[in-house]
Amino acid sequence: MTLQEAMSARHTVRKYKNEAIPQDIVNKLNARIAENNKKYGLNIQLLTNNKEALPGILGATMSKNVNNYMILAGPDKTSTDEKLGYSSADLMLYAQTLGLNTWWVGGMYSKKNARKNSDAPNDARIIGVVVVGYGMEQGVPHKSKSASEVSSYDGVAPDWFKAGVEATLLAPTGMNRQEFTIKGSGKEVTMTCPKVSFAAADLGICKYHFELGAGKDNFTWK
Repeated sequence: MTLQEAMSARHTVRKYKNEAIPQDIVNKLNARIAENNKKYGLNIQLLTNNKEALPGILGATMSKNVNNYMILAGPDKTSTDEKLGYSSADLMLYAQTLGLNTWWVGGMYSKKNARKNSDAPNDARIIGVVVVGYGMEQGVPHKSKSASEVSSYDGVAPDWFKAGVEATLLAPTGMNRQEFTIKGSGKEVTMTCPKVSFAAADLGICKYHFELGAGKDNFTWK
């Protein structure tokens, strides 16, 4: 499975089999995490066989067997949230190519336990976790807006722009709001999100999806 194919196959999964991730798959995930951390100056970390992401009643009612997750951490800077969103998109789709399922959790995880288990510096920023494992099911597509509701192009939109928009509509966003706007003119593209919770992380996730769909060589961000 390619990353492009993973975009269509990946859906949010909250209930998982009580099945350990094989060490060779863990090694591949850790290598991908290390690449993102080095490239973007982040402190993302994978924890396996750890049940502390969603403790207590929350974990019991909304999920099952949440035993593995990535802590989304990085320097306490304004640019960190978008970088974490961008990197988490890469990691979720890469996990999908390895036969795993994922769940991006921003508001319901245990911040205390994430901080306790993170190897990041004490002043690092943690914005959420990405649960990963073998789903009891594969999830279902989220309700989606149309391309015309989220995008516009100055003139006749080229195929790469259309493909980028369609890829972005597959991206997970906070509460599935899809509150992003994509505008294109020539080879320049702008993407914005309103100032709501997790807007910067959503922007990073959506930019990754757009690039994967459109092809990074076909345009530049404005």
